[in-house]
Amino acid sequence: MASHLASIYGTENDKVNCSFYYKIGACRHGEKCSRKHVKPTYSNTVLCSNLYQNPANGESDPLNEDGSKMTKADLDKHFALFYEDIYMEAAKLGRLEEMIVCENGNDHLTGNTYLRFRNQEDAQRACDLFNTRWYAGRPVWCELSPVNDFTESCCRQHDTNECSRGNMCNFMHAKRPPRQLAKDLDASQRKFYNRQRDRKSKR
Repeated sequence: MASHLASIYGTENDKVNCSFYYKIGACRHGEKCSRKHVKPTYSNTVLCSNLYQNPANGESDPLNEDGSKMTKADLDKHFALFYEDIYMEAAKLGRLEEMIVCENGNDHLTGNTYLRFRNQEDAQRACDLFNTRWYAGRPVWCELSPVNDFTESCCRQHDTNECSRGNMCNFMHAKRPPRQLAKDLDASQRKFYNRQRDRKSKR
């Protein structure tokens, strides 16, 4: 019996625990959900809820600070700056394996930013520190997330522009950073930790 319960934990066959919370770390029903949201006491992943304020969400004609209408290039630059900001801050606290930013429009996913670290200790340190921070004039609110594999969390149709649910989909619509930026950030982080490792080996 115990092995059966373990095998269905967090799946759609689990009648006790919420499969969406287990897969995505968020549920559209929130605290009103009829199934349990078991918050992890340790995890490699930190969820910063609603952290990215996408100018395109809720605004038909988003504007720049000077009052001009934002172009696609402006929106892309806005996101790239956000992505770099958060990535660099997180990478100071430990080896960052993956960063996912949701561009969904529904309340429980919009702007959600997931930071998956190599070590659980680094994830806990990041969670504790980020909860004392502000970003873009708003307090950062984060918690450890049960999601450690985004394969089942991300909407496959979104990546091919075929999602029929649009930005109200209940699976993650991951907003991808410019390829070169992602490559540069990863290379910079690898260089930093390689340098640290070399220093330790010389002691």
